[in-house]
Amino acid sequence: MSNSTDIVYLDYAASTPVDPRVIEVMTPLFGVGGDFANPSSGHLAGRRSQQHVARAAEKLAGLLGCSERELVWTSGATESDNLAIAGAARYRADRGRHLVTMPTEHKAVSDVFHALEQQGFEVSWLYPAESGVLDPAELEAAIRPDTQLVSIMHVNNETGVIQDIEALGAVCRARDVLFHVDAAQSVGKLPIDLASLPVDLLSTTAHKVYGPKGIGALYVADRPGCHVEPLIYGGGQQGGRRPGTLAVPLIAAFGAAAGVAMSEMQDNYAHLRALNDRLWQGIRDLDGVVRNGGEDSTFPGILNVSIADVEGESLLLALEPLCVATGSACNSTSSEPSPVLRAIGRSDLLAQSAIRFSFGRPTTAAEVDFAVARYREAVTTLRGIAPGLVA
Repeated sequence: MSNSTDIVYLDYAASTPVDPRVIEVMTPLFGVGGDFANPSSGHLAGRRSQQHVARAAEKLAGLLGCSERELVWTSGATESDNLAIAGAARYRADRGRHLVTMPTEHKAVSDVFHALEQQGFEVSWLYPAESGVLDPAELEAAIRPDTQLVSIMHVNNETGVIQDIEALGAVCRARDVLFHVDAAQSVGKLPIDLASLPVDLLSTTAHKVYGPKGIGALYVADRPGCHVEPLIYGGGQQGGRRPGTLAVPLIAAFGAAAGVAMSEMQDNYAHLRALNDRLWQGIRDLDGVVRNGGEDSTFPGILNVSIADVEGESLLLALEPLCVATGSACNSTSSEPSPVLRAIGRSDLLAQSAIRFSFGRPTTAAEVDFAVARYREAVTTLRGIAPGLVA
């Protein structure tokens, strides 16, 4: 197995290991002799640090198809989501206080909208079809004269469902409504060209694309009416949108990860497709197994399945040493059924039995075969212990 003799890791949607090529770029910048200076300083050392930031911005901008000046460095996708949603809503509050999103969003998005509701904003929560995909006509019908922001995830972190952000964004652009996309699960894995896509704000993070934790970015389109109010204050860095001393080693690492992702995206996608198909073919004949998310509308790096007559927490334990998830890592301590799966019509029991398998560059066919065998064994064992659950 590629990870260790004790663990078989199929939870790459939660976090990826740092690529050795990224570590090689990052580590020299931490210590004495490296370019550790504050990049906002005007002296020679500061200018050398700023060069690393500029090179990273160039690589990430190349991956996203945008300009370097449209990027704001953050601590990760959670901060990027908060800055985009709260920052844009407050900036345009004088025009209207109606916002639109979906209950299938990551908590880094949905919790911001819940907070804004407490601050006097009105939110429309749109439900997708059973496939998990939102019909653009549903979005168009929800937009009102006072709507100022729509936030829709590109690739769902639990099911892998891919939203048509081009069509959804076109609806927003036609009505002069800002369109935010949480792209934490898609950047570096699917082609994104912000020069042509009608997207105003886009969140991403390094640790989903083989970079380190603690660094992310927010794309803010350079066009009239698109702006975010800062969440924190204390300096003029990054145009005041996100002040604070930049984390040069982490930013350089994000840039390196973006460069690797750009050059290997097509091969990585084919690798994930083969692994996804291999796992699904190995378990699809089990009685009562259900694939969550349409087979033709999901990213192959994620496979989410529910199964009847099996209790989810017991299933997760029975799968060890296979490391998988029952849903979003941010919800892993909750015993409540996934709101994502409930939104696409799954019952409580089916939602609680869901397992999210997610594949990465290091995943091997042997690990997938192990997962197939362990899943089948666990289901059979648990049904023998507690038969007759009603899904």
